[in-house]
Amino acid sequence: MLSDPFLNMTAETTPIEHTEEINARILAVSEDRVKGFHRHPFQFIAEESGVPFETVVERIRAMLKGGVIRRVRQTLLANKLAEGALVAWKVPNDKLDAAFDFMFKQDPFSGHVVLRSTDREVSGSDYKLWTTLKTPQGTDMREHADVLKRLTGAEEYLLMPAHGIFALGVGHVRRKTMEPGEKADEPAKMMTTNIADMDEEEWNVLLHLKGELSAEEVGPEPWAGRAEAAGTTLERFCEVAKNLDKKGVIGRFSTFLEHVKPSQAGVRVTRFNGLFHWKVPDGMQERGGGEVGRHTIMTHCYWREGGPRFGNVNIMGVVHGTDKDLIMKHKEAIDAHLASIGIPVEYTNVFWGGRSEIKPSEISPIVYREWHQKWAGVEGPVV
Repeated sequence: MLSDPFLNMTAETTPIEHTEEINARILAVSEDRVKGFHRHPFQFIAEESGVPFETVVERIRAMLKGGVIRRVRQTLLANKLAEGALVAWKVPNDKLDAAFDFMFKQDPFSGHVVLRSTDREVSGSDYKLWTTLKTPQGTDMREHADVLKRLTGAEEYLLMPAHGIFALGVGHVRRKTMEPGEKADEPAKMMTTNIADMDEEEWNVLLHLKGELSAEEVGPEPWAGRAEAAGTTLERFCEVAKNLDKKGVIGRFSTFLEHVKPSQAGVRVTRFNGLFHWKVPDGMQERGGGEVGRHTIMTHCYWREGGPRFGNVNIMGVVHGTDKDLIMKHKEAIDAHLASIGIPVEYTNVFWGGRSEIKPSEISPIVYREWHQKWAGVEGPVV
């Protein structure tokens, strides 16, 4: 067995804060600029950041062990693999925290779990628990949501599937210096949510590819152990992964920062996140989403129909930051841009994120069946 030359590095003396100069250079690439599948993602990060490969490995390992990076993984475009939606839940206040905990700890199909509030009483402000939900191909997302509703004691929920995606990436470090109104030269192109067809070999590789990397896997050949576990060669594993990339089911390789909780030194990556809502006239959703999504501050931007509970909004997006007033200046710049090009905003609002947890959503039909065998027959609520 080959020895790992990086294991002897002394993490105790390695800077781990995301604000440190070399770490910031690495993270500006590793958060959301490693598009698609790379056999050697850490070499790519080194080349793009101008930081030596050995230093990239040392720093990412140290930040991962120190909790500054919460996970390193190959992301998937789950909208191509499973049915998905943003879900707003109306839960009695006395059950809100327990419902949050259940969604985060007990439901592998709920990804982002966030408590949100508004600055004023508006349509939908009594829906305080927001989650993303994905269920495997061939399953009924509403059936799963009904079980969650019963188990958590929620009164109502609203599923808001994405009709189109205009922005999907984080990059907190490089967004810290963006000025309000910064945008790409062209509108964002809308990605569709059509489900991809995959064979057994592709599913096998995909399920071994998607798990979080351990600190020991951060190195020259991160996929070697995954290929062995999948029962194939490293060359074949990477060949199948590249084909999956061509099918549009591979997202980015990413180091995810712990952007809610403070680091060991008390430093936060972000303090606020605003879920922006816009209502543009029917028929203008794709154009409106493209114009919102071209603003580089947007970490997420979707065409979702909110219905009458949420003022019939149809464009939704998220901005993160450490300054709430600055976040609103970004929104004002986007509003002004829409007005300047003749896209009326008939309604808009902001839902602010509070307590939040994020985990990858499960897409395995086997896990789905096992979960429903355990929970579907349970009389609720259990929280």
